[in-house]
Amino acid sequence: MMALNKNEIIEEALKLLNEAGIDGVSLRSLANRLGVKAPTLYWHVKNKAALGNEMAERILEPVSRDLRPRDIEQPWQEWLLHIFNHMRQALLAYTDGARVVAGAHFSLTMAHVTEAAIRTLLTAGVSLRESRLIVLTATRFTLGHVIEEQTPLDADMTNDFAMEQFQKGHPTLIAGIEEYFNSGRTADDLFNDSLRLIIEGR
Repeated sequence: MMALNKNEIIEEALKLLNEAGIDGVSLRSLANRLGVKAPTLYWHVKNKAALGNEMAERILEPVSRDLRPRDIEQPWQEWLLHIFNHMRQALLAYTDGARVVAGAHFSLTMAHVTEAAIRTLLTAGVSLRESRLIVLTATRFTLGHVIEEQTPLDADMTNDFAMEQFQKGHPTLIAGIEEYFNSGRTADDLFNDSLRLIIEGR
């Protein structure tokens, strides 16, 4: 058997992620798929945390690769909305993609995207403090939003849920949901409208 390289390991880990979700990814299961002993992987990834960080880098790679400078005539708000829409799509491309990235605290790719975003807001006249807080909040919102999107409802709880009683006990919540979606808005609209509240403050 030819020697493994890190790229092959990460590619196989992402395939395993798509098949089994984040809870099904372990160095042992990955080694079995690759036909090697687990210690062989330690030459390339020291532990599961390091593996997760490498997987996050690959998931976020399209966002970093396609990062473009803001056109001087483009509002920075629209530029930033585009970045986080791109990030959402990158996360959704993999099973539990948002959970992987949320747990990768040493992602250089995320740091690169964040650096570019803060610098872009600075050049548009936003203060350093506000720039960082806007980008940080938008990042955490995007990760949390996609984690919720990627978490399926439990079938048993859904079947046992007393929806009629819930609706009677929470009429304002239900009215707000109905008002929003009855006008034809979609899940994509919900993401963008919520993101605009963070970015534009309205």
